[in-house]
Amino acid sequence: MTSRIAAVKQFGQKIWLDNISREFLGSGQLQKMIEEDGITGVTSNPAIFYKAISTDSRYQEQLVELKKQDLTPLQRYEAMAVVDIKQACKIMAPLYQSSNAEDGYISLEVSPDLCHDVEGTIKSALQLWNAVDEPNLMIKVPATEAGVKAFEELVILGLNVNITLLFNLAQVNAIWDAYIRGLETRVAQGLPVDKIKTVASFFLSRVDSAVDAKLPTELQGKTAINLSKQAYLDYKNIFHGERFAKLKSLGAKGQYLLWASTGTKNKNYSDVLYIEELIGEETINTVPDATLDCFRDHGVAASRLTVDIEKAADILSQIEQQGINLHDLGEKLQQDGLQQFVEAFDKLLELVK
Repeated sequence: MTSRIAAVKQFGQKIWLDNISREFLGSGQLQKMIEEDGITGVTSNPAIFYKAISTDSRYQEQLVELKKQDLTPLQRYEAMAVVDIKQACKIMAPLYQSSNAEDGYISLEVSPDLCHDVEGTIKSALQLWNAVDEPNLMIKVPATEAGVKAFEELVILGLNVNITLLFNLAQVNAIWDAYIRGLETRVAQGLPVDKIKTVASFFLSRVDSAVDAKLPTELQGKTAINLSKQAYLDYKNIFHGERFAKLKSLGAKGQYLLWASTGTKNKNYSDVLYIEELIGEETINTVPDATLDCFRDHGVAASRLTVDIEKAADILSQIEQQGINLHDLGEKLQQDGLQQFVEAFDKLLELVK
């Protein structure tokens, strides 16, 4: 592996691809990116599947057959998604096995319509888990209050989970608490914890887009990066601290931060800003194709996450002094993100009616 993307690995960060389609999988492109770029995982969402199904003729034959059956649009979509996710899991299986279950995960999201339904989320997660039936599947769950409760139960059940739509520090720490409680419950039940993998998807560019216009020039473009640095400090304190030590001795994995929404939206910023500035040990960055292409062309791999990390709290304080409540902002952005997921999912279901 010699690409600029592959060079990130030496600094302890994993790069995942934020895209999937039947054409992409069938072309051998994912295997090529594993070999040349060191890609170690894949994330999906309703918008990604909408684009795939609406532009790739490979789905139409299966859809014709599915429409002959007495299925809801949701069941049709999930049947198509399961085919892709299962294939991607198989492509990633050697990496999953050789890394002792550290790498090779593929994320599939439960319906966002279930985001406030604990039991519905658990039921859907189990259905998808059993339908794909691959150990490197990762079920994606929004981090609402109900989602946090469902997440803890899914950890107890031994599922891998990508908990998503995290925008503030309180949300992230609530997830880590739920993860540790779930693991502790499994240990108390005499169940293993060494093969469970979960990640905490912390969103970046949407944060800066929401606050930059309210900030002086010297603070613009700094909110998301410094929130990420502060979250990373919290991660280190928790997963390298006393509470997690026993679980770690039993093989439990720390719940890595996964940097999401990493495509730069502000054209005044570097198109690889949210990759270069957040490269660090025990983290993951899930990146859309266009941003990966940019990094492959001119990105610089270096350990930058911990640079000036001790200044993060002060910079965040300066931002709040401008009248921005970062906690409330995170709550609003999560609600906005949920709405976007729901709208994308509704479009997707309309496509397969």
